Amino acid sequence: MESVHGQRKNEHLALAELNYKKNPPVSSLDAVRIIHRPLPETSQADVNLKVDNADFPWDYPFYIEAMTGGSAKTSEINTSLAAAAKATGVAMAVGSQSIAMKEPAQVAGFEAVRAANPNGFMMANIGAGHTVEHAQRAIEMLQANALEIHINAAQETVMPEGDTTFYWKDNIAKIKAAVDVPVIVKEVGFGMDAQSIAELADLGIEYVNIGGRSGTNFAEIEDRRNRENPYQYDFLYDWGQTTAESLLEAQLAPHHPTIMATGGIQSPLDILKAQVLGAETVGVAGHFLHTLLKDGEAGLIAEITLWQRQLRELYALVGAKNGSDLVHVPYVLSADLQNYLTQRR
Repeated sequence: MESVHGQRKNEHLALAELNYKKNPPVSSLDAVRIIHRPLPETSQADVNLKVDNADFPWDYPFYIEAMTGGSAKTSEINTSLAAAAKATGVAMAVGSQSIAMKEPAQVAGFEAVRAANPNGFMMANIGAGHTVEHAQRAIEMLQANALEIHINAAQETVMPEGDTTFYWKDNIAKIKAAVDVPVIVKEVGFGMDAQSIAELADLGIEYVNIGGRSGTNFAEIEDRRNRENPYQYDFLYDWGQTTAESLLEAQLAPHHPTIMATGGIQSPLDILKAQVLGAETVGVAGHFLHTLLKDGEAGLIAEITLWQRQLRELYALVGAKNGSDLVHVPYVLSADLQNYLTQRR
């Protein structure tokens, strides 16, 4: 029988998929238009999608972002995601491993993810309020190549059993100093602002995932989980900055770490746009989860493989032979997004 915490993981999964079907996400990056130039002077054969980063030596600049884990059902999902990652050569992050710190029986479910992809690039995941010991255990559990520390104050605020204290900066710095793998600090879907991004850089954090709004909405999910008093927090369903806004916030930061982006990524074009706006790599969660649940492991492998080919084609279309070239790609913003940028400046 599942624990209360394990059942929460199942509810997250079920509600995320229900919301995806009911209201398919619309990418905030639709507000960014790439300017077409009909003389790209490049070739698809000359495109190199490899990430030029010693800490993240990936063949592709997108990956399977953290989703789930911590129950029988979610462990099964994670294992399928890991198998798809192995088949396609993309990196993968697991969902929060906090449950495994409280329930040793859940460790095996996370270990099975590494067993399904023994040589792949795997990212562990722990909340910002956890101890250095927990962070190290999360890494060891997966033999992880990197660690995601998630920050989720808005989610915790709505969650019926959520935390009420958010003194995280000192703890993040301690974890960063103690572990021997790259550390990514990531939002879970409410975005980031320029000041917070700069503060993380001041803590010594070298990688930040802006985790913007427009994908999986954990304010709505946690509110729906409250069976006794649902919809108490519907005024927070549009809380935070979108992925596009958060990428602009990173541009406004006086100094910032290497930027990763997640939140409502729906296509290879979204990946390209996020990179053009400054993200080195891009994570995909909800779309890949939906594909897996709808079309199975083979369907997800086919989708990722298609995206890999299409992203190469898009690089060539905009005249980019590698990720570094994307800084030269011209774009325009929608009136609303330009207005946001103007006010934030």
